[in-house]
Amino acid sequence: MSINFYDKFMEKEKKLSKKSLLKDEDIYSKYDKWMKVVLRRAKEVGKIELPISALIIDEKGRCIGRGTNKRQLNKDPLGHAELIALRQAAWIKNDWRFNECILIVNLEPCTMCAGALVQSRMGMVIFSTDDMKRGGLGGTIDLSKHKSSHHKMRVIKGIYKNESAKLLKDWFKELRNVK
Repeated sequence: MSINFYDKFMEKEKKLSKKSLLKDEDIYSKYDKWMKVVLRRAKEVGKIELPISALIIDEKGRCIGRGTNKRQLNKDPLGHAELIALRQAAWIKNDWRFNECILIVNLEPCTMCAGALVQSRMGMVIFSTDDMKRGGLGGTIDLSKHKSSHHKMRVIKGIYKNESAKLLKDWFKELRNVK
């Protein structure tokens, strides 16, 4: 009994898709501890500011940049966690290119931050919760795959999605109750 070309192709595709799923699972377990750090920092900053935190991890697994939202605190429209982390990492790295680095953040970056990540050539972005109103990596537009994007980065989402969504939802609920 011979296997035709289509069956061989489908068998190979199944193996590849299983491998890619395993890779995502490996990423989830590998960056689980970093996302916990992001969520802890976001929770802490949530006492005075929108609870968003970001870390940049270099190719050796070290945190070289970290940021939390500081728009209200500093009266700065560019005070987004991702941009603050990028500035710090660029200073530490002494370079603006982040091809081998990973940004980890608890909310999908907005279009401004997603554009900065493309421009900085970030290797991978991992985020918890989608932002269907302002998200720049799939929520409203996916700048990582846009035809104008000269750099393609890998985007992983959903690590601690429920915890991050609850943190943000509770923060906005509290904000409405204060007003």
